[in-house]
Amino acid sequence: MRVLMVEDEHQLADAVARGLRREGMAVDVAYDGMTGHEKASITQYDVIVLDRDLPGMSGDELCRRLAVDGTLTRVIMLTASGGVAERVAGLSLGADDYLAKPFAFTELVARIRALGRRATPAAPPLLTAGDVALDPARRVV
Repeated sequence: MRVLMVEDEHQLADAVARGLRREGMAVDVAYDGMTGHEKASITQYDVIVLDRDLPGMSGDELCRRLAVDGTLTRVIMLTASGGVAERVAGLSLGADDYLAKPFAFTELVARIRALGRRATPAAPPLLTAGDVALDPARRVV
């Protein structure tokens, strides 16, 4: 499963990315909204884990742009404020799920997997040379 983690808190983003990789997921990290939008425009992800409070472009704006771009990727919105109004606003923007910080890593993994089961699978990037094809995500030749 391919996941994009868009989070400006470097330690949190890197720790979550490491944990998701240990769970067998391919993870890219963006530390601001603009970079997150670039990565989401170039690569097909199964799930995007998106912080609402980002520099450059807010998570709200990024979520809106993904919807306008026609991105089918599922989005889990993260925020430090987990009130009902904030959750409703995030879901109204197009997020598929919402998780308040601090969160349990195991819950995040379960939510990513649940959304991934419903998502259109991302096309795996295959490296080919002649008759040989390498799938780096699955580590298969």
